[in-house]
Amino acid sequence: MGYRVGIDIGGTFTDFALLKGTEVRLHKNLSTPEDRSIGVMTGLQKLADMEGLTLAEFLGQCDAIVHGTTVADNTLIEMNGAITGLITTEGFRDEIEYRRGFKEDIWDVRLEPPIQITPRRRRLTVPERVLHDGTVHKPLDETAVREACARLRKQGVESVAISLLFSFVNAVHEKRIAQIVAEELPGVQISSSHEVLPRAPEYDRTSTTVVNAYVAPRVYSYLEKLVHRVRDAGYTNQLMVMQASGGVMTVDYIEGSPIRVLASGPAGGVIGSAHVGSAKGYDDILCVDMGGTSYDISVVIGGRAPAEAGWNMHHRYLVGVPMVKVETLGAGGGSICHVNNGALQVGPASAGSEPGPICYGRGGTQPTITDALVMLGILSTDEGFAGGSFSLRRDGVEEAFAEIGRQMGYGAEEAAFDCWRMVNANMSQGVRRTTAGKGIDPAEMVMLAYGGNGPVFAAIQAEDLGIERVLVPKASPTFSALGTLVANPSIDEERSYIVPAMSADRARLTSIWRELSDRAEGYFKAANFASDQITARYQMNMRYPGQNFALTFDVHVGEGLGDLSFIDDEISTRAIELFNQRHQEEYGHVREHELPEITGLRLASVVETTSPHALKGTSVSPRAAEPAKRRRANLGNGFRETPIYSGATLAPGHEIKGPAIIEETFTTIVVYSGWKAVVDDAGDYELVRDRT
Repeated sequence: MGYRVGIDIGGTFTDFALLKGTEVRLHKNLSTPEDRSIGVMTGLQKLADMEGLTLAEFLGQCDAIVHGTTVADNTLIEMNGAITGLITTEGFRDEIEYRRGFKEDIWDVRLEPPIQITPRRRRLTVPERVLHDGTVHKPLDETAVREACARLRKQGVESVAISLLFSFVNAVHEKRIAQIVAEELPGVQISSSHEVLPRAPEYDRTSTTVVNAYVAPRVYSYLEKLVHRVRDAGYTNQLMVMQASGGVMTVDYIEGSPIRVLASGPAGGVIGSAHVGSAKGYDDILCVDMGGTSYDISVVIGGRAPAEAGWNMHHRYLVGVPMVKVETLGAGGGSICHVNNGALQVGPASAGSEPGPICYGRGGTQPTITDALVMLGILSTDEGFAGGSFSLRRDGVEEAFAEIGRQMGYGAEEAAFDCWRMVNANMSQGVRRTTAGKGIDPAEMVMLAYGGNGPVFAAIQAEDLGIERVLVPKASPTFSALGTLVANPSIDEERSYIVPAMSADRARLTSIWRELSDRAEGYFKAANFASDQITARYQMNMRYPGQNFALTFDVHVGEGLGDLSFIDDEISTRAIELFNQRHQEEYGHVREHELPEITGLRLASVVETTSPHALKGTSVSPRAAEPAKRRRANLGNGFRETPIYSGATLAPGHEIKGPAIIEETFTTIVVYSGWKAVVDDAGDYELVRDRT
């Protein structure tokens, strides 16, 4: 049996999960922002060393390498993507600025609009018009297209977005513009809306296409380097890439729409959470991931993390492709602590991996949350950190917090503790906002904490939120990487079809689903997956007249692709019944006297692959564990001698009562007062309220 490797690149660390049969091995090393593929190859070499193989031997035995990346996210966060131009229909030059009138904070009169990816001088229009039924009302003015290309050439554009009105119905003009751009601007990346997001409304499609064009060169450049490096080193199979929808697919598929990798790293953690939670008997999970740069919040309901293709705002731009919903805060171990106009502030700026926190000893000068944890005795400077890849140092840390304390009127340790309280409050408040927006009471859920820093704060956050139980997987520090191994190869695409439900044309339904089915089958075949391995979910998007947003539901679920026999004379009636049922579940009511309308058709196809095995519960009687040492630490109730346990010596059934600290290879689990940790059969931790 060969190896399977999951990789997740974060702002500070690159995480690896190696699956060998049922055994999982973990590794972390610092990310390499100048070329992230270097950090990936460094980690693969380390995994080969752990297996006693050369890199070529190891990669030759890898059945799959699955990769989640934050390249697209970092491009939007740092706003350092390609110089991007937009060619659109005459009269629609400024639509991208109207943003549907949307504003993140409607009460903030000083809130500035997002930084322009395509400034007005690079947004050009051409005479043409396709009507809503696909009829060409005004032919394309090709001379105007070439003139637009000349203007974009003078501005040095590196990527061009093309988004025309109703191109999702008839793409003839967009295809011709793409041909002309390729002729006039050789080497420039081209993103056409009928390929990126072939559906209405036009703002969603234009925004998504512009973001796709902006991030595409960086995503392609990174993936090309990585593919060449792993192939040159001996890997012979397809490199699989995590998608924002929670599935994985080949690089060839991603090349058609690189926007699909946006937020793919966090999506891996959510998919892994659903897998582990269900195995342990918990279907409603609050997922919290605190890494080095950010804090991600998501929920799993009924054992599923559904991907939604709608009003997804990422870094203040709308992205309409299917995405697992993840809310991100600028709160991680590398979040910088500082005083702003007399008030203590943590984040959102991060020290990243270069230079990193002061305690890394790599030249960092600004205190971070990781430095605060060192000051509080939660993180140790006695031995190797991150699996021995380097050690934490106290040099310079106390002085930095002393300066914060000087500005705030207290000492260095008090300053570090206030930073701990501040970031904890920020994260708990973020959870409240996320769950309240979904109508969810977090107290009714089980928290699953992961990321290098998630288990440090998990129990105290759970206490703030009224949560009784916290799961901390043994693999939590590289959980998003492990989640990529849980995720299945999948393709999730949709096409617009706007029509009253009872007026749906069977031939049109068949044509659209046939196109989606043929596309999916082609990509799966190229990735060596047979048709009979595929589960296909044929879905509709529907809404009542006057509603802004549609709901997605399954019309038919079948094995294999291409069987459209479910499209019969009764399909409209069945679809309305299914939609009303979905509307009742989502909103608690049905408009019985209104007939809904179809807004689009969708096909979500997936191949079930081998996943890491997750064990449930504890089958042995609980017993006390012996601490390895003690250390002065402040876990919220002042400094005291605190027992420190080594995760390597703990076995199923071991119970640790708080206050205590458990040190795992790549993470630290804090058991606060009033809590206890129990090791289950899988070696995972369950933190529960201690009622004794």
